Amino acid sequence: MFDLKKILRPHILTLTPYASARDEYAGTEGIFLDANENPLGSVTPQPYNRYPDPYQWSLKEKISSIRNVPAKQIFLGNGSDEAIDLIIRATCTPAQDEVILLPPTYGMYEVSANIHEVRLVKVPLTPQFQIDVPAVLKAITPRTKLIFLCSPNNPTGNLLRKEDMQQIIKQFNGLVVVDEAYIDFAPEHTFVSKLQEYENLVVLQTFSKAWGLAGLRLGMAFASEEIVQVLNKLKPPYNISILTQEVVEKYIDNIAAKDRMVTQILSDKQLLIQHLQQLPIVEKIHPSDANFLLVKVSDASSVYRHLVNDRIIVRDRSKVILCEGCLRISVGNGEENNQLVTSLKSFSKMVSV
Repeated sequence: MFDLKKILRPHILTLTPYASARDEYAGTEGIFLDANENPLGSVTPQPYNRYPDPYQWSLKEKISSIRNVPAKQIFLGNGSDEAIDLIIRATCTPAQDEVILLPPTYGMYEVSANIHEVRLVKVPLTPQFQIDVPAVLKAITPRTKLIFLCSPNNPTGNLLRKEDMQQIIKQFNGLVVVDEAYIDFAPEHTFVSKLQEYENLVVLQTFSKAWGLAGLRLGMAFASEEIVQVLNKLKPPYNISILTQEVVEKYIDNIAAKDRMVTQILSDKQLLIQHLQQLPIVEKIHPSDANFLLVKVSDASSVYRHLVNDRIIVRDRSKVILCEGCLRISVGNGEENNQLVTSLKSFSKMVSV
């Protein structure tokens, strides 16, 4: 039986969070002499002299309507990375507790755990990049507080099997964090719909990928109201700027534009796959449900350096477990993809001489 109080670090239960000025008065009208702000305005034409809503309620209401999740079950962070850090900080006592990772996977889980001196237990994915469910369940100990599942997975690009993920969630009494940064590119539905079914589920999403708002740094965590209250207790008081809140709230209704971009990227991905498959240096293109490809090439390090010399930047994942010889390539626009293929053709010709 999941009990959040048993998962949290003991002092978090009694922690008194910082009370910001806007916690004490939620109104928007009045004479504000409580936060030592500049009363004359800002150096820009916009009124950025006032602190933003610390809980982003107006924006959360809009997200609630498009994700069908109550606003009180939404946490907004400075990218998903902030939520990852806070979840680890809330649950894991340094040098005592454990986090289970399924490599190859997103690197920030390990970085955040290492920052907080949390022990990492790594259970590799299968050669097909799926969850080794028996191995994961066997790895769980009384000190295991978190399991991170990335789906679609980064850097492999594939969705994890939903049945395997549900089995982990059901049989683990700690928190399971399902990272869905790339879910908008995938054919399957989000795990957000499972929040009412699983109290120990946290789902991460972001505006950085399909929405094209990476520069604004806005990530979402969907969870029970109780878990969201804990994250709000730990976050900095004003973690999301007025500018970010205003821009996202203004354009969040433009779902059609997001969908058009997703459709175009997926179409460009298929075309890019066709071109890559014709290159002799390409040994395998792994199936992808995201906006990038994991591509096995001959002599990955040399291919990577060649691309850099042509000012084309990809990620060399050849030293990552199960990704030997692979480059992770984001799908660019049409011209960028053409330049990539041209550069790879040039490398192929050089090595074939």
